[in-house]
Amino acid sequence: MRKTARHASLAAAGLLALSSLTACANDAAGSATGSGGGGGKGESVKIMVGGLDKVIYMPAMLTQRLGYFQDEGLNVQLMSEPAGVQAETALVAGQVQGAVGFYDHTLDLQVKGKSVESVVQFSRAPGEVEVVSAKAAGDVTSPKDFKGRKLGVTGLGSSTDFLTKYLAVKNGVDVSEFTPVAVGAGPTFIAALQQGSIDGGMTTDPTVATILDKKAGKILLDMRTPEGSQQALGGPYPSSSLYMQTDWVNGHKATVQKLVNAFVKTLKWMSTHSADEIAAKMPADYSQGDKALYTQSVKSTLPMFTDDGVMPENGPETVEKVLKAFNPNIKNANVDLSKTYTTEFAKAVK
Repeated sequence: MRKTARHASLAAAGLLALSSLTACANDAAGSATGSGGGGGKGESVKIMVGGLDKVIYMPAMLTQRLGYFQDEGLNVQLMSEPAGVQAETALVAGQVQGAVGFYDHTLDLQVKGKSVESVVQFSRAPGEVEVVSAKAAGDVTSPKDFKGRKLGVTGLGSSTDFLTKYLAVKNGVDVSEFTPVAVGAGPTFIAALQQGSIDGGMTTDPTVATILDKKAGKILLDMRTPEGSQQALGGPYPSSSLYMQTDWVNGHKATVQKLVNAFVKTLKWMSTHSADEIAAKMPADYSQGDKALYTQSVKSTLPMFTDDGVMPENGPETVEKVLKAFNPNIKNANVDLSKTYTTEFAKAVK
């Protein structure tokens, strides 16, 4: 959310983090219902997105803009938090029925005793890019150079945090040998890069496109394509998805099917339309005054998306391998991958 005055004032008042989260959710709910036909009659579902304006989560707002939720008889309220880990918190707290974020949270939550599953898989690659600041570019040429560095992530415990730790460990750098810094995305990430608060970091489009345009940094690793994911992580890495608490899914199967119908319809629409056509459907403020740059960021990220919402084959295994490399909770646990996702609804879409 860009307009977080109320959220910021609550936090400044020293209220609990959860209170701030609730306030942000309520503020966002008020604005989201009015954009793209979310209001009106129908079953109401609240979905928290780990950054509505991030291109990796584009199917959420695009589905609303195309009117596909409404076509299914749903009144979907889209809310936004700057990091996927905060969307996860809102879901577990029962503030929302669904979260649009990375699939890897379902594994992390399972070992913490929470049963959550991806019901529709938007992507088969992370859509993330590891960038290095212009100043540090000569010294940081691979993850082997992460030692002693300050690296930006959207939030501690977020998927960018997970992936950064994996890249470090895979390349011989212990997680204790660098410092992850929570800098969000967009202007806060770019400012941290320019001011030297971080030497590099992991982010997505449209932030990546802006960094390159401003010559504030360079790309170190590009995971916006399945090929990039294979190279960096050793396989497909299913990331952005709609995940929900398993108990809620089992008790509301008809509603979940409608949600998945709408999202799969959007994914198919995206696969048959150009970046220009897709960008034109999104809210005008997402381009931050530069339509050409925003369209380029959509084009760069499009290869990560599935066209059917089905979990990519071997994807969950890659995610588990990545998390086990650095996360002691998962490393020593038996994760039941079959309970972290379902293809029941995506495969039932007509």
